[in-house]
Formats: sequence, structure tokens, C-alpha cells
Amino acid sequence: MGIVYIVATPIGNLDDVTIRAIKILFSVDLILCEDTRRTGLLLQELQSRFAIMFRYMITKPQLMSYYDEIEDKKIPEIIELLEQGKNVALVSDAGTPLVSDPGFRLVRECVKRGIKVESIPGPSAVLAALTSSGLPPDKFIFLGYPPEKQNQRIKMFEDLTHLNRFKCTNIFYCAPHKLATTLEDMKSILGDIKIVVARELTKVHEEIWRGRLTNALSHFKAPKGEFVVLFNIPQA
Repeated sequence: MGIVYIVATPIGNLDDVTIRAIKILFSVDLILCEDTRRTGLLLQELQSRFAIMFRYMITKPQLMSYYDEIEDKKIPEIIELLEQGKNVALVSDAGTPLVSDPGFRLVRECVKRGIKVESIPGPSAVLAALTSSGLPPDKFIFLGYPPEKQNQRIKMFEDLTHLNRFKCTNIFYCAPHKLATTLEDMKSILGDIKIVVARELTKVHEEIWRGRLTNALSHFKAPKGEFVVLFNIPQA
């Protein structure tokens, strides 16, 4: 029986890749990836930078597209390969797979069938943002990407007020084109609270911004990059 490896890859700075991740990626039979071109370029860059580590590597992994829209369709084929003894790595475009990325349904099916799943930890935008935010890291709620529909986003922020007794730091991802409307919705429900916005983590233009929602809306008038938003809800 093969093994499924959940492999974290860099979210920006390539030097954040772990030695273990490199060994796994160049020893498995198959790599499942959201974008085969992007993963192919990552493998090329890793091989050129860390060539000394590849002297014992024999397997040149095959790449297979694996994203939300085709996940269910691909699972039977992947399970068959695993049952044949093939080892499979799962990567996302960046960061730790399954965290707002495809893979959960495959892992669930593997667990159901007794197929070993092994996580190769590494870069994570959630944890990078949390630990650099200055907000309490002992308890946090990760919300993924807020709902697309405004009424559902507002409901989400309303529900958070009921969880406030746990005094958690709340974290969510946000696409640049959704940032302004999402912050406006937050303000309408939570008031002009203080937030932290982490942008382009580990990349050249990394920014950790701290201030109130009103100031954030002014500061990020033309947002670019990948965003992580963090906040606490003040106690009543």
C-alpha cells in the first residue's frame, strides 16, 4: 500500500522549503498539484538550488492536476495507484495543502480505506500572519475565505460576536478584489475595530499593517497581493 504525503511548499520565499519536503517531492511516484506548470517550475528551481541533495534521487515524479472542480473525479484513480503501492504527494500552489485548498476529500477517503496519510509540515500563511501580528496566539479561529455573498459574510461576522466569550483571534484569507467590501461588512457589524492585515507574506513586498478598519479602507485603496486579515472583537 502506498502513502499519501501532504507536503507544505513555500508561500513566497523559496528558502522556506524544508529538507524533508524536498526529499519527498523527488522520491514519490506522483505529485498532485493545483497547477502542474507552477509545481513544475517549483521542482526545477528546487533541483537547481539544492542539486547536491539529489545525487541519490532516482524517481522523476509524474504531475497530475488536482483542483476543486475535478477532485471527486480523480479520487478513484489515485486510490487505485495507492493500492498498487505507489506513493503520492499532494501540494497546493503555495503553503500547507487542505487549508482553503483541495485535498480533504482525498484524505478522508484514504483514512476510510486504511491508507496511510503523512503530513510534511512547513510554510503556512495562517501561522505566519498570527505569529507576527501581535495579537494573542493562544486561541484562534481560522475562517478560510469569507462567503462570496454579502448577506452570508455579514451573518458570519454576526456569528463571531456570539463566540467572543472565548476571546479568540479571528483570521481569514481575502482576495484583493474582495478586500474593500469585506472590510466594509466587518465595520458595519463590528464597528471601527482594530485589525491587522498581513500582505504578501515572506515575499519581497511583505507588509504587516496595524490600525482601525477606517484607516485600513484608506490604506488599501488599490490592494494587490495575497491578504490575511486578523482581529479581536473587543469585550462588551
